[in-house]
Amino acid sequence: MIRVLLADDQHLVREGFARLLRDVEDLEVVGEASTGREAVVRARETRPDVVLMDVRMPDLDGIEAAGQILAEQPDCRVLMLTTFDLDEAVHGALVAGASGFLLKDMPYDQLVAGIRVVAGGESILAPSVTRRLIGTFTRRREPSADEAVALTRLTEREHEVLRLLARGLSNAEIGEALFLSETTVKTHVGRVLTKLGCRDRVQAVVLAYRSGYAEE
Repeated sequence: MIRVLLADDQHLVREGFARLLRDVEDLEVVGEASTGREAVVRARETRPDVVLMDVRMPDLDGIEAAGQILAEQPDCRVLMLTTFDLDEAVHGALVAGASGFLLKDMPYDQLVAGIRVVAGGESILAPSVTRRLIGTFTRRREPSADEAVALTRLTEREHEVLRLLARGLSNAEIGEALFLSETTVKTHVGRVLTKLGCRDRVQAVVLAYRSGYAEE
């Protein structure tokens, strides 16, 4: 059972998500929060597997709240809920370890699939959302010296995988592009994350954008 915490300042949004998720056998809504600070407290109390967190929250914004939750519970996953309004602070959420972004008006099946994906240790890298957010803010930054050194440790195949990750491709799509099995791609992705010191795919994509991979 995947334990889900809903954090949004709009009661109707929370109620709508809760009503949808309660009908899914493998999902359990363990709590709700209307402010960022309340989300941190509720996460501490309920120990969710996944937090659906609105980017803009009162009291303590969703990005800061996500950072605090992940600092206290590294195994928790946070999915940021957003519109197409771009906010520079989103970069901070990615660096802090958020597992991706979902649109508030997404189809029901995408919401359920997204929760399952991140609960399983993967990330949501939908080109229509995450690439736009990451690309807007990370292209202004340069990789650190440590990141630059880490990139030199990647094999030629791992560089290819990182470039495709930066484009928002899934493991299956990367496999199709490189003529590799999905299992082999998963192994390569794991090695890329380890060598780069990244928590998950989202952090690897952030680094890839900073390093210019998305433009190659």
